[in-house]
Amino acid sequence: MQRKAIVIGATGLVGQYLVKQLSEIYDTLIVIARRPLRYINASIHFYQVNDFDNLAEICANIGADQNTDAFSCLGTTRKLAGSDEAFRKVDHDYNVSFAKLCREKGVENFFLLSAMNNDIDSRFLYNRVKAETEQSIRALGFKQLLIFRPSLLLGKHKGRTLENVSQNIFKVFSPLVPESLSIHPISARRVASAMTMSANNVYERRKFQSADLPSTTSIIENKEMLAMTRVKH
Repeated sequence: MQRKAIVIGATGLVGQYLVKQLSEIYDTLIVIARRPLRYINASIHFYQVNDFDNLAEICANIGADQNTDAFSCLGTTRKLAGSDEAFRKVDHDYNVSFAKLCREKGVENFFLLSAMNNDIDSRFLYNRVKAETEQSIRALGFKQLLIFRPSLLLGKHKGRTLENVSQNIFKVFSPLVPESLSIHPISARRVASAMTMSANNVYERRKFQSADLPSTTSIIENKEMLAMTRVKH
């Protein structure tokens, strides 16, 4: 059976690493993005969308089914979005719309990049919307839903001054902060690796499990991602 995956959020900090890694393990990798990819190979099928409001039109012409894994790294910030409503539209509405379209095509496995400290009752918009997005996608009934909750992402954040300043501060104190702490920052590359490794684990388990197993949701916290991607010397 040929392995197929579909990805949105492919040009972001984590997404750009994820695309490269997934393209090495999937026979076909469908990528939907607004901007051209930095990396492309023979397995990648790129679909450019100018407006994610038109996502349904793109997905209608894509051959996804129960043997397709879906990944979302789509996200923004309140500052980049310009308003609370615009931020929610990207982080919640577009992600949920994509998940629904995948589910309608029979997709059973969904991998969602979220964030730590999500709380549906949080006074902070970012944490509240992330929690709402997780809740909405859980309700769709994927057979395997894996949610990744990283801490501060290390990497070059375009237009995200606060994150870049935080990284510079962390570099000074990093030797004093053990990776066993849940708040330890994590590189975007390692988050992508954790998502890729998890997809491989789901694929291997699926070979030996019956089709009538109950649906499960797995939360991969920052500490677990650090542990599973730690390089052993």
